[in-house]
Amino acid sequence: MKFAVRIKYLVFCLMLSLLVLASFRSHGQHTEIKPVDSAKTIPDTLLFRIQTAQSAITEINAANKKGYDIEGIKRQIDAVKENVNPLEKAFKAKDELDTKNLLSFDLILRDADTKLKSITAILVQNSNTLQEMSDQVVSISNDTLLRNDKKGQEGNKLYQPQISELKTRLQEAGKLTGENLKQVNILLASTSALNVIVNDLRAQTAERLELSGKLALSKRNAYLWVAPLRNPASQTTGNLMSASYQGQQQILKYFIHSTWDNRFLAILLSIVFFVWVRRNFKNSKRALVRRQLGELKFEYLKPLPVFSTLIVLLNITPLFEPDAPSLYIELIQFLLLIVMTVHLWNILEKKQLQFWMLLIALYTLLIIGNAGVDDAIPLRLVLIGINIFFIWIGIQLFNTVTFKEFSKRYVKAVLVVLILMNGLAVLFNIFGRVDMAKVTSVTGVIGLIQLVGLSVFMQIMLDALDLQMKISSVNKGIFSRINHNKTKEKFKKGLSVLCVLLWVMVLLINLSLIGGLWGWISEVLSKPRVFGSIHFSFGNILFFVTIVYIANKLQKHVPLLFGEERITFNEDSGHKGSKVALIRLVIIVAGVLLAVMASGLPMDKLTVVLGAFGVGIGLGMQNIVNNFVSGIILIFEKPFRIGDYVELADKKGKVRDIGIRSSKLLTPQGSEVIIPNGDLLSGRLVNWTLNNDFIKTELIFKVSADSDFEAIGKLITDMLNEADNTVKKLPPEVLLNNITADSLEIKVLLWINNIYVEAEFKSQFLQQLVKKLKDAEVKIM
Repeated sequence: MKFAVRIKYLVFCLMLSLLVLASFRSHGQHTEIKPVDSAKTIPDTLLFRIQTAQSAITEINAANKKGYDIEGIKRQIDAVKENVNPLEKAFKAKDELDTKNLLSFDLILRDADTKLKSITAILVQNSNTLQEMSDQVVSISNDTLLRNDKKGQEGNKLYQPQISELKTRLQEAGKLTGENLKQVNILLASTSALNVIVNDLRAQTAERLELSGKLALSKRNAYLWVAPLRNPASQTTGNLMSASYQGQQQILKYFIHSTWDNRFLAILLSIVFFVWVRRNFKNSKRALVRRQLGELKFEYLKPLPVFSTLIVLLNITPLFEPDAPSLYIELIQFLLLIVMTVHLWNILEKKQLQFWMLLIALYTLLIIGNAGVDDAIPLRLVLIGINIFFIWIGIQLFNTVTFKEFSKRYVKAVLVVLILMNGLAVLFNIFGRVDMAKVTSVTGVIGLIQLVGLSVFMQIMLDALDLQMKISSVNKGIFSRINHNKTKEKFKKGLSVLCVLLWVMVLLINLSLIGGLWGWISEVLSKPRVFGSIHFSFGNILFFVTIVYIANKLQKHVPLLFGEERITFNEDSGHKGSKVALIRLVIIVAGVLLAVMASGLPMDKLTVVLGAFGVGIGLGMQNIVNNFVSGIILIFEKPFRIGDYVELADKKGKVRDIGIRSSKLLTPQGSEVIIPNGDLLSGRLVNWTLNNDFIKTELIFKVSADSDFEAIGKLITDMLNEADNTVKKLPPEVLLNNITADSLEIKVLLWINNIYVEAEFKSQFLQQLVKKLKDAEVKIM
């Protein structure tokens, strides 16, 4: 009976569910969603619609009032036009442009193209935003709520004031939005037209550069023996110099304004150098420092290092501005000459100073004359004369001049470049290639000037380092823990590499080769490459190797950076409780992770590498991994510390270094023992100084059988109580160790407060004991 009732109940629920579902489906089929006109809605809904429209108009007006930096973008476009117009005129004049000018043009055009792309992106975004706002204004204005017909006014009398105000605000918003959109579109069209001009000029520049490369050695001027005696009236020396000045001025002005960030970085480093040297000289005047070091004087470094700082700045500038035009480098070298002249005025001898002033005069004449030299014979002969003079200087200096800052090989290489460049300049001039003669002659002379400038730069930096090391040593700083001579040698090698790099960079800049070489290097480093299923680039590999190298060097010098002294067998040397090993582990792990990230190796490929590494461990790297893991355990377990005296098997010594794979012990004999960490962890290690430096030692000697043992014991006890290195709270023990027919063997057990003075203490105590026993008429057997 109950079962039947349940069946009826289920059937009823099922039928009711079907009826409800059918009613919903019927309602869904016959109901249409129609757009609701706010003019036909009930008052509450109408008010909501009015408020929504007012909010939208407020947002539009706020965006328009905020502005789209139209004036600022105009100024940016005008600045690009100002830089491009002279280039466009130069190409329209169809004059022959040398490679130096073409490379400068290419620099300006590349930068202009980058700026125009950025401006275009901003304008497109602003245009899209304004167009959306304009569509929103149109959508609101199409609502019958805002129409003036009777249909739109029915039922809206209560909200007529709000609607009227809404219409007025909407008209203002639409007008302002339309005006801004018009201005943005005008700027967008102007930018597009200017971009076309820039791309066309870049194409012409590339074409002429390619043609200039093909015709690099071809004749462009008349041969010297058929050259005219004077140029036409339109090509006088003054006109040529004026035209060259105007063209180079435009390029130089543009470069100085567009690369201020790189120049700022070089100036900032120079200011840091000035503050560093000035601060050290002030510290050198303190009484404590003056008592230990006396009055510090350096030949190239002054207490107020203004000229030294300028020399540093002018020497490192090419490192931060590799795209500089050659005229900029020429001016930098000229300023360097002037600053060095003032700085070295009282250092150089009279003959050296005369030669130096002659060098400045000829360099100035060469720079100025190059702007006026063209096809006529007189100035070309002057240029040849200057070239021959510099060839003679190079030959005279080749076997006589030396710079203590540089090797003879480097100095001779610079002089060879001087001779070679000026020799080529003479040949180019004779055979009608005057522009190439200008470039090569200036390049050779600048190489000689830069050699002198870099030698002074290096000496200034070495003097600054020497000053820092002396001040730091007095103040017990980092340089008090390192070898000064080795540090100077390493620093000098690093400076030598930097100087060679700077010299080569300036050489390539003057020969207009730096851009092409840098582009080729960038392409080689960044080009994607494939090895099997692994994708990589040489740039990623270079980053990987560099980071690993830096991490390795840093972890080796961690003791110096964190105050660890070099461990010796003196009792006061070393620092216990050192965290160097832990810091080394952190540096190595961080370096490996950064190197892997820099390499760009995907994680799935990295797992393959780790799998292969695991196979290598299984095949033959167990010992290496064992030592590595043991090193990590030693770091955290700390069974010994740097400076502890330990004993392992037949080796005893003081812990000098705790490494990741192995550790070093300094033995009493002075030798260093390298012990794998696995042996230290698994072997029977005795640490004599883990909790303290006490050590219990013994002395054994024999006296005659008729000696008074008690008197000898009292004598020894009194001596030990007066000794300096004994532990007073642990009294010594004087024991009768053995008896023979004619002697008594006495053993003395005592505690010494420092294990490192055990041998010295025994020697001194036995010497005093022998003297005391002889005075007491005790015969020693």
